Amino acid sequence: MQDLLDELITLRDWLRWAVSRFHEAGLFFGHGSDNAHDEAAYLILHALHLPPDRLDPYLDARLTRPERQAVLSLLHRRIFRRLPAPYLTGEAWLGGFRFRVDPRVIVPRSYFAELLGEGFAPWIEDPEAVNEALDMCTGSGCLAILMAHAFPNARIDAADLSTDALAVAQANVADHGLESRIRLTRSDLFTTLEPRRYDLILSNPPYVTAAAMAALPPEYRHEPAMALGAGDDGLDIIRRLLDEATRWLKPGGLLAVEVGHNRDIVEAAFPSLPFTWIDTPGGEAKIFLLHREQLPGRPRRGPRRGNAS
Repeated sequence: MQDLLDELITLRDWLRWAVSRFHEAGLFFGHGSDNAHDEAAYLILHALHLPPDRLDPYLDARLTRPERQAVLSLLHRRIFRRLPAPYLTGEAWLGGFRFRVDPRVIVPRSYFAELLGEGFAPWIEDPEAVNEALDMCTGSGCLAILMAHAFPNARIDAADLSTDALAVAQANVADHGLESRIRLTRSDLFTTLEPRRYDLILSNPPYVTAAAMAALPPEYRHEPAMALGAGDDGLDIIRRLLDEATRWLKPGGLLAVEVGHNRDIVEAAFPSLPFTWIDTPGGEAKIFLLHREQLPGRPRRGPRRGNAS
């Protein structure tokens, strides 16, 4: 360690060293960066309190010894503890917005961000006409916050079973000044929500299969398992959403659910449902869409309160 502090002087030196060590350690990238260079640059800039998007002007800057120690400490934690980078920095970015993050929640990432940035067009014709929307399995609250920006007249409900996750979500909602528009609720899906019908129910639920959970890289094992795994086929939560969503949607309302790489599993489990699969710049057919009238079962008279499980 002493040799490193003496030999690696400039930011460029530390960046080269970090990329080499990241590759040597076989780190997995999927929490904001998809390669060793970008992740190393992000962590080094964070340790030095420099803008995350301004690397080139500082590459040949000589670091003070305390700065070198701060950089080495952060990089060592990434290499030897295999912590996702956002857990090391306490922040993550999605849809152009910054969110607080820590191991109480999964790191914000969703194909919905790209859709919400465009007002969910073309499936929502007029974003200003959306009055009631629900983010189910909200986690850090990131999608609820993006929904509040996409639908300026909407009141947003955000539900999650995890009290830890809701504490993080509350901090993020406060950071973005949206306390008057986003209501957070601890609920096992719909069970304790206030009776209401929604124009849009959006969910990025747990959907990882048991086999995939067993094969997760170490970085993902730092995230809450309850926010990832959903039974043998990954559909435990999705089945309940499809079964219960009808009576929570307005006529013509939309249910949109992110399922990752599970399209084939979803279609095999529900062969009679006319899913619309949405492509985004980040991935193809990772989200399905159904109108209320396409969902299984008959609508009941209205939402009823349930008991939390």
